[in-house]
Amino acid sequence: MSEMGMLSVLDGRFVLMVLLGSVAGLFVGAIPGLSVSMATALLISITYTWEHSDALAMIMGVYVVGVFSGAVSAILINIPGAPSSVVTTLDGYPMAKKGQAYKALYTATIYSFMGSLFGLVALGLLATPVSRVALKFTKMDYFLLALFGLATVGSVSTKNYAKGLISVMLGLVISMIGLDPLMGTKRLTFGIQNLTGGINTVPALVGFFGFAEVLTVIYNRKQEQNVLTMEKSNISLREVLKHWKLSLYMSTIGMLVGALPGAGGPVASFIAYNEAKRLVKQPQVPFGEGAVEGIMASESSNNACIGGALIPMLTLAVPGDAVTAIILSVFYVHGLQPGPMFLTKSPDAFYAILAAGFIACFALLALGLLVAPRICRVITIPKNIMIPVVTCLCVIGAFACNNRLFDVGLMFAFGLIGFLMRRFDYPVAPLILAMVLGKMMDSNFRQAVSLASSADHPFLFTFGHWTTALLLLCTLAVILGNIPWTRPYVEKIRGIFRRR
Repeated sequence: MSEMGMLSVLDGRFVLMVLLGSVAGLFVGAIPGLSVSMATALLISITYTWEHSDALAMIMGVYVVGVFSGAVSAILINIPGAPSSVVTTLDGYPMAKKGQAYKALYTATIYSFMGSLFGLVALGLLATPVSRVALKFTKMDYFLLALFGLATVGSVSTKNYAKGLISVMLGLVISMIGLDPLMGTKRLTFGIQNLTGGINTVPALVGFFGFAEVLTVIYNRKQEQNVLTMEKSNISLREVLKHWKLSLYMSTIGMLVGALPGAGGPVASFIAYNEAKRLVKQPQVPFGEGAVEGIMASESSNNACIGGALIPMLTLAVPGDAVTAIILSVFYVHGLQPGPMFLTKSPDAFYAILAAGFIACFALLALGLLVAPRICRVITIPKNIMIPVVTCLCVIGAFACNNRLFDVGLMFAFGLIGFLMRRFDYPVAPLILAMVLGKMMDSNFRQAVSLASSADHPFLFTFGHWTTALLLLCTLAVILGNIPWTRPYVEKIRGIFRRR
């Protein structure tokens, strides 16, 4: 770690911010109905007046520990606290029913720690090489990269590809609202003066992730779940770590999937779980009935996604998942510009993220082993207490960014849209990614067309670079591979390349 990273580690204020974020992440992730995305969105409105290092420290604490803590409720009450912990319920809850809740949580903590460390090390090693490649990107490359990310997120975030693309289109429309960045004319404002400056990111994120969660919880009112007892038992660390080699493979899967825009923890954990079932021929307990290997695969992969998702966000300004899309908004709020020059122009912010991530990893380990077993009853806080508190936080967060009641109204509107999308199985993550990437896509595409129009050979000027051709082929492959009447032909072409 660089000198700046070391100074961050030694700064008591910085460490305190990470620890506060870690504690918040533990409780937010463990309580069903609250999400890391919602907590991160609310933090934007709280931290936008802070120093960027303090804001990044707290958000990284929430992010790292929040992803892990979804396993707590997944194991104890069979309700994942985060989407990435869905797979953990398959073996975690059966273990808890057998009286092995402490062992399940202990295993989840150890492998979440290892997965998080793996992802952050990968971020530190790969960020610079990726930035060097990105420096050679043209304007059309950035447009195609964002388009590839949105096409991919539409395919992996939902079983219905059409619904994923509809979500993307809605996000792009929202990003177009306001003044045209090149011509200065109004677009999609419908005569509403408050929309001239565009849709502010904070009320949109708070609405889609905060108020939508409130409406979803109200709609899905259920009786309180019974929490299984947590009896501490002597567990050998050597016994838990006997799968550490397989954990590195699962972490690699998580890191690579995390780097793919829009995929994130849920996709990584499902892929890793299937790989574990394929590789572990004779588990002590069958998968789905309390296999430790299932918890290991899920928690290693979804936590390794953290570092993987940060790689494209920092080096290409393309977020890897919904949380990094929100973190990207934090960067813009604080005047930071992620992209190929980020490591050169803002090395202090990069090393602050790395330092905060590593501190949060050890906070995860301590909180998972010492605090998580003791918060069993907290995760069943009555909904009639939690819902008003979260609603107030949503209103305050939306109002605080510009001190406008109009933003509160927008937050409620986006919350209703987000609720309806979840109700009818339209994924929200593609919409958020499209909303964040829309302006970048718009400006880069139009600049690319403008530059090409003055060239002698416009088509070759635009698509003549190997990076452009590769990104165009990848984007077409993803789109055509998900259209029913073209999918068989794409599969045949893939089969030819595999045989070769």
